[in-house]
Amino acid sequence: MSLDTIWVLAEVGESGPSTLSLELLTEARKIGSSVAAVTWGPNTAEHAVALGEYGAAKVYDVGDVGETLPGVPVAAAIAALVEGGDKPDALLIPASYDGRDVAGRLSVRLDRPVLTNVVGLSDDGGSSQHMLFGGTTAVTARFTGEGPFIYVVRAKSFAAEPGGGATPEVVSAPAPDAGASGATKVTARHVEERSGPKLDEASVIVSGGRGLGSAEKYEMIEELANLLHGAAGASRAIVDAGWVPYARQVGQTGKTVKPNLYIACGISGATQHLVGMKGSKHIVAINKDQDAPIFSVADLGIVGDVHKVVPALIEKLKGS
Repeated sequence: MSLDTIWVLAEVGESGPSTLSLELLTEARKIGSSVAAVTWGPNTAEHAVALGEYGAAKVYDVGDVGETLPGVPVAAAIAALVEGGDKPDALLIPASYDGRDVAGRLSVRLDRPVLTNVVGLSDDGGSSQHMLFGGTTAVTARFTGEGPFIYVVRAKSFAAEPGGGATPEVVSAPAPDAGASGATKVTARHVEERSGPKLDEASVIVSGGRGLGSAEKYEMIEELANLLHGAAGASRAIVDAGWVPYARQVGQTGKTVKPNLYIACGISGATQHLVGMKGSKHIVAINKDQDAPIFSVADLGIVGDVHKVVPALIEKLKGS
């Protein structure tokens, strides 16, 4: 069974399509012959050119959903298209908050199963690859029933590469009345302050872990990251301890990152963390325990005290 028509749920913000959406469009054009994007928002038509550049020949525009939770109207709009006969062979959905919400609601509306935690897709009829048990076991899955097949794909599973496509056709796809389920409203939003690149888009990431000893010591992680024009990350341990916000967590339950350089400071290397960063091009680990698991994935390991090594790196960079 071939996947000829593939739709991608494309999340679009003020600055344009999310990186994960572009990753999925790139992969969709590799495994399918016809690619479309489904998106929503007040000005999505303005970003059609960017979606076309990465592979979308058509853009289904759900429109402005206002302060309603996006999952409700977007899932309803996609279900209406499918039930009306305009349906894909497969739908690729980002493993984001809104993406997972859409996938769950769409599964119920269409009575179709969902494959989650996807890290690879094949053009041989719909098989997908998944990492289970904290990334220690790789498995291949395949749908056996009727499509559309719904896949929820993890970030950084594919590289986002423009394909030079033409401006896509924009088709209005308004959501039907969702009834009581559409009554939920977003009453407030919180945008976390940050400086420098986004964690999941940075080419350099410096992350700190429990080995820092205290929340105050995380300042040197931020300073080193700034000097390297990178982003500061963290292990789950210090996020759970309240030292840093969740937005900085790297790992299975945090961000999946693939920077050119990843520096792990005082991080032992639990499987949960390794899953989120082991795809980095170059990994440097600093830990006083020479048997720490982090060294198993490191290209360069420094057995030493982070309280001495990191300040020394900072001074060296300041003096260069």
